[in-house]
Amino acid sequence: MTMAMKGLVNMKNVLFSNMSMSWPIKLSTEIMFKGACRRCLCLESSGTALEKENNILVSHLAGMGVDVKMVRKRQPGVLKRQLTNEEGLKKFLQTKGANKEAVSNIISRYPRAITRSYQSLKERWEIWRSILMSDLEIVAILQRSPESFFRSGNNQNMQKNITFFCSLGLTRKDLCRMLTRAPRVFSNSVELNKQMVSLLNEIYLALGGENPDDFVRQIVSKNVFILLRSRKQVKANIQFLQLSFNLDNQELLTLLHHQGGDLLDLSNEYLKKTLGNVKEKLLSCGCTETEVDRFVLKHIRVLYLSPQNLNDKIDFLLQANICIQQILKSPLVLDKNINTIGSRIEDLGKVDYNFKIHGIGILALSKQRFAAKLEKLHCME
Repeated sequence: MTMAMKGLVNMKNVLFSNMSMSWPIKLSTEIMFKGACRRCLCLESSGTALEKENNILVSHLAGMGVDVKMVRKRQPGVLKRQLTNEEGLKKFLQTKGANKEAVSNIISRYPRAITRSYQSLKERWEIWRSILMSDLEIVAILQRSPESFFRSGNNQNMQKNITFFCSLGLTRKDLCRMLTRAPRVFSNSVELNKQMVSLLNEIYLALGGENPDDFVRQIVSKNVFILLRSRKQVKANIQFLQLSFNLDNQELLTLLHHQGGDLLDLSNEYLKKTLGNVKEKLLSCGCTETEVDRFVLKHIRVLYLSPQNLNDKIDFLLQANICIQQILKSPLVLDKNINTIGSRIEDLGKVDYNFKIHGIGILALSKQRFAAKLEKLHCME
């Protein structure tokens, strides 16, 4: 009996001993698990909170006439910010001549504009004013391309780019044109712009040119978009032009000095596609290979036109009883909108204008010159 009691006591001690050891482990595990769950919930809750829009900001922007739906589509993160400067931006732009509609349009199209400080805006404006003639010119650019002004806050980089471009011999007028046509060029790193200029220098010298500075100045001033393209793309386009028309180095240099330089910013695939289409279309109209090459080299900008656009214009002219040889002799007519061509043909038909006798050059005139010519024709009836 005594032995049995002792056994029971020992078993009880073992059980209590095991329980006392496992309890804290079990308890701590539960606490850890619950703590982890709570942390997950807190993080999730915190993440959700961070994702919520700043309702006060949204209401404020809507009250300013900003298109909030456009903001959500373009840069939704701006609406979640707690610190913004939309009121300061509005006042700043209004002092420069922007009206309420202009301000709301600028913010709608480039919402991050409201994150720029007054000091940054002031410095950037002063830099732009060193190139452009008036504040209203800048306001006009901002309405058309607000990204160009607000995308980068690195004013020092922009000033360095201006200094670099001036060192190339580009004039204030050139810089003004660059800023109005492709302002993103000034947001490039200076090194990136230098690399493209260096490439143009190398190409020109390799082709036997003697004045690379003049060549670079001419290309950049005429086609500033080249500074937004890759070196690889520009090299491929130059090689494509030389091989496609079997040009020697001097002929290629002549082409690049003229309209050829305007094509260098196009994608290489697009150039191949449009040249292939021009050849196919003109050959189908009875032109020879020589005539096609001569035509394209005379009016290389025809390669800007999409295949559909070019084909529609040629077909339209042919249907108006204008022969393909006349089109080859007056390629500038293809620069006109097809609706403009149609209305002019109709106007000229009313005065019995004979395209076979007088040619089709009249269709390519400017609006003012065409109106004057038409009036003169009416008087001769």
